[in-house]
Amino acid sequence: MSGTTNVNDIIKNNSEILFIYDAKMCNPNGDPDDENKPRIDYEKGVNLVSDLRLKRYIRDYLADFKNYNIFVSKVQGETVDATNRLKKLIEEFKEEISKNKDLREDLFKSSKPDEKNKDLIKLEEPEEKNLSKHLNWPLSKLIDVRFFGATMPLKNDGGKGASITFTGPIQFNWGYSLNKVVGPMDSSTITSTFAGAKEDYSTMGKDYRVNYSLIAFHGIISATRAQFTMLTNSDISTFDDAIIKSIPLEATTRSKIGQSPLFYLRIEYNNSEYFSGDLRKYLKIVDRQNNELSFNDTATLRSAKDYKLDVSELCAQLNTSDSQIQRIYYWKNSGLNMIGWEPNSNPKIEKL
Repeated sequence: MSGTTNVNDIIKNNSEILFIYDAKMCNPNGDPDDENKPRIDYEKGVNLVSDLRLKRYIRDYLADFKNYNIFVSKVQGETVDATNRLKKLIEEFKEEISKNKDLREDLFKSSKPDEKNKDLIKLEEPEEKNLSKHLNWPLSKLIDVRFFGATMPLKNDGGKGASITFTGPIQFNWGYSLNKVVGPMDSSTITSTFAGAKEDYSTMGKDYRVNYSLIAFHGIISATRAQFTMLTNSDISTFDDAIIKSIPLEATTRSKIGQSPLFYLRIEYNNSEYFSGDLRKYLKIVDRQNNELSFNDTATLRSAKDYKLDVSELCAQLNTSDSQIQRIYYWKNSGLNMIGWEPNSNPKIEKL
């Protein structure tokens, strides 16, 4: 998917994000330095998930289900580095570039009339070193750069390497479990067999999982940084959709199946100079009789049916910050039981 960014639509207000999902009998984020075991703070019993894991789900969803161009990704099944990705991007949009004289002259070494289509110019070898003169063009094509930023390597006129770094306006802390996770579960050995030309070959590995993890992320959207990546209000709507739908549709490998989004909250403030802070500190887990559970007691949880999420303190904080808030957007899984969440009582709250 492509398009031209509407400069007038670039966001002007900060937003803050709370995203909660659960993981049952799976590996939410393996640590390659530890046999790909789930990332766990063993001292506290907290399951950790990197922000890069969450961003990867979102990128893959946008590419696989919405046909967006993604900066560093697989192109025709081949993983490409950042330099070649820019070159391939230029080649993908040859027809569009041929109609733009400034782009055409800067991004291609040579061009000549197209004999088959007299309205177009036939473009030869791409010259990505001049892309720095037209940075708004790749930004308009690469939604994940508008979201999360990137470092783009750009050759200068002397042929030497250089780069420009975009700091993404959408950023997350590492996610962590609100409940105590015991484990990982004891591993069972798994064996994979591959057919060879003369004989079959087998490989063996370990399969580590967590019983149950209630994972929460806190994130921000910076209007100040959005000016540099050209993040628009339309992009934010796309992001809202992607963060909710990406995990069920992308966490489909053997070790990742079992993850479901439970609650998404985005607070849009009415300016670019205010953030409330990490929203996870206002959350509590209570049992089905509304009694607060100690962190150790949460180790026995195995599904969303075993508890309720108390957001009373969070809602009190939203009321305190009401003068700073423009709008509150939310999505809730019907399987999550909550205390203190009364969206109909606040006219600023809108269901996605």
